[in-house]
Amino acid sequence: MMSFSHNDAAQIQGSLPSLNALRAFAVAGRHLSFTRAAEALEASQAAISLRLKRLETRLGRRLLERTPRLVQLTPDGAALLTEARHVLAAHDAALAALEAKPQRPLVLGISDQAVGAQLPGLLARLRGRLPGLRLEVRIGLSRDLSEAFDGGKIDAAILHHVGKTVPRGAELLLRDRLGWFAAPGFEWRAGEALPLLALAAPCTVRASAIKALDAAKIRWSESFTGGGVGALTAAVAAGLGVAVLGRRARLPGMMEWTKKQRLPELSETTILLQSRVSDPVLSRALREITSAIRADS
Repeated sequence: MMSFSHNDAAQIQGSLPSLNALRAFAVAGRHLSFTRAAEALEASQAAISLRLKRLETRLGRRLLERTPRLVQLTPDGAALLTEARHVLAAHDAALAALEAKPQRPLVLGISDQAVGAQLPGLLARLRGRLPGLRLEVRIGLSRDLSEAFDGGKIDAAILHHVGKTVPRGAELLLRDRLGWFAAPGFEWRAGEALPLLALAAPCTVRASAIKALDAAKIRWSESFTGGGVGALTAAVAAGLGVAVLGRRARLPGMMEWTKKQRLPELSETTILLQSRVSDPVLSRALREITSAIRADS
């Protein structure tokens, strides 16, 4: 197996026409998926494949083994992945240092259901990648955040929308689906009403869950009303009942009950972006945020 040193990585960086190929490799190598790499980099799968092919041709080494069902790092690919991250981090840090700092913060609204448990890690990574960014985050229901955006109170909003359609003026980031989730040891005894854990009205996810239960003629009782997804997931972990969440908002270890307990299938959802940002530095920061959300899907 060939090895890569920091000097090798520097030579690679200098020899490439751009860092697009190296970034495509780093993202595809992290997720072991061309589909997720394409979503994270806002490119087509064909473009990702072409960038990787050019990189492998230039290096004369096979970096990823691909089959219709599996993507795996080769030994050379695994060796390069660490060095590629160093190169890309140095590149991004240099750009951040050279760019002018924005005169005002980026005021961003984020729906709890859109990001959920991934929010702390997302914000921590952004702070590391964009140290000069002044970011003000508002967490709330999508309806409230959309109204705040329309009223000019926030610069951009990442929203969770129940349904397949993409509202006018919004950008589609991801598609998701609601599901029923409970703690591994939770039991719902026959004949009992389903103990429902939900956000407070007028949450559209809550309304969608209640509508589905009523249509399926399943008795339910409200066991917990949380102010946010953090409180809701804590109630799930405590075994208080069954919560309706977007699949990307769930915590590791939660069990999905949709099929196991014959609960009704729930709506598809979309993660959307509304933005009026025009400042180039703030625009780049917003793209970093949306790319990170796509990459974590």
